[in-house]
Amino acid sequence: MVDTIINKKLETLYGIFCLVIRSVIFIMFIQLPLWASVTASIDRNKVELNETFTLKIIVDSAIDLEPDASPLEKDFYVGTRSQLTNTTIINGAISRNRTWSYALMPKRSGNITIPPVIVGNQKSQPINIIIAPQSESVLGRADIFISAEVDSERGFVQAQNIFRIKIYRNVQTRQPRLYEPEIKGVETVIEIVGDDRNYESIIDGKTYDVIERVYALFPQESGSLSIEPIRFEARILQNGSITGRRNYQSKEINIDILPIPSPPINYPNAAWLPAKNLEITEEWSRDLSNLKSGEPITRQITITAIGQLSTQLPVIDYQNNDLKIYPDKPKLIDFINADDMVASRIDQYAVIGSNPGEVELKSIQLPWWDINEETWKFATISNRSINIKPSDDDLVENEIVQQENLSEISTSQNNSDFWKNISGVLAAIWIFTILVWFYSKPVKMKKKMKPEISPHKKQEKLLRHAKKLASSGDIENFKQIIIEWAKFQWPDKKPLSLEQIASRVGDPLKSELRNLAYLTYGPNKSKNWNGQLMAKALKNISLSSENNIHEIQNSLPPLMPN
Repeated sequence: MVDTIINKKLETLYGIFCLVIRSVIFIMFIQLPLWASVTASIDRNKVELNETFTLKIIVDSAIDLEPDASPLEKDFYVGTRSQLTNTTIINGAISRNRTWSYALMPKRSGNITIPPVIVGNQKSQPINIIIAPQSESVLGRADIFISAEVDSERGFVQAQNIFRIKIYRNVQTRQPRLYEPEIKGVETVIEIVGDDRNYESIIDGKTYDVIERVYALFPQESGSLSIEPIRFEARILQNGSITGRRNYQSKEINIDILPIPSPPINYPNAAWLPAKNLEITEEWSRDLSNLKSGEPITRQITITAIGQLSTQLPVIDYQNNDLKIYPDKPKLIDFINADDMVASRIDQYAVIGSNPGEVELKSIQLPWWDINEETWKFATISNRSINIKPSDDDLVENEIVQQENLSEISTSQNNSDFWKNISGVLAAIWIFTILVWFYSKPVKMKKKMKPEISPHKKQEKLLRHAKKLASSGDIENFKQIIIEWAKFQWPDKKPLSLEQIASRVGDPLKSELRNLAYLTYGPNKSKNWNGQLMAKALKNISLSSENNIHEIQNSLPPLMPN
């Protein structure tokens, strides 16, 4: 009887457990589309009428639901469809996404918006695309022909001009070969923009396979630029046999390259920088509100230009008398966005505030030439103020100075009472002297006092230690010892950093100290330091006199003027 009751309870608990598990799985299943993210992209943003392009719908989880492509049929013919599932495992975490690809052909020309595509409870973002009328150069052609065109038949020196080649084929080919463009006239830099594109185009009822290749041209001087006819060779598969090699070519194209216009009135020395668009931005490695004197911080300045090469982007002249600035090697990046070359220059600077207080960073203005509007424009980083707080060492030094000042004030206020009490003080000292003499007279043995080490000896010991640390390449301990030595050298105004020591000595010690400061505080910090040059520079410092500390200063390399 008892066993029966226990078994029934176990069966009930097991049933409840299974129900909970099924409920959780069901909730996860119906919620999966809500978690998914749907994105859309196209392989070209400018298409001619009767040409196909590819629309990709990407879902960031493996959903079995088919996208609803019916909204696309309003403005496009929907052709072949395909799908691909991708699974990625990173650090044990599994991620899946599924991509649907659609071949679309526009029904009309103009600016058309590709509507959102719905997948489950999510949808993609709309995309704008330009549908141009069919080019007259491709109408009424043979089974194979080539078209070539440029963005504009006039341009500027070092400005981008897009050169587009299209090969139309209505028949199958073997051993195809496309020759590179030949430029005559002005010197021109040529860059391929992206990979070749493949799509279909319908002309006079014929379906052509199209291969499109895009070049970016950057003429280096004004004058006439001539693009020789583009040549294409191939053997044709016809009626089961292959013909000999046949040659096809495009028309010749001429571009008028205009001279560099005059610089802006307020910037007569502005560098020539043409682009479709340009911007300049800054980033700091941490919050500026907690910056203390002697502490490094990294400032990053980035220039991004559309329709330009990174080698043409200028260096920003970043100077400030209140800051120590150490530039790093710039990072130059070129990439492709749609049909444009995009250039980026990233400069990093290690910035150190030597003294506490407010520092004004001037605005940065970069003039550039808008090739579309043919006018000068300016990319700007606004000016800002930085409040550099005192370091802990500064606070201790200020506290000592304040205490000394308070002591002087107290002495001045009590000066009038001094002469009133002087007689009593002298009498007390006289009595105390007699007592000391009386009690010390019978003592025959004098205590030996440990002689105090002179400042000169301390300096000499610290300098020897610093040379030893430099020879062994010990950066951290060397910094501490050389700063401690400098405090003895300049007791009235003690240096608190390597830069402050370097500002008070001459070469070669000055150069070695600043190089070490850059290795320590620069954007790319390095612990690999060859201290042999530093040790050699320190050998020029000789401490010859033990009685006169001023001779130590005279033996240093020449001091820098303050």
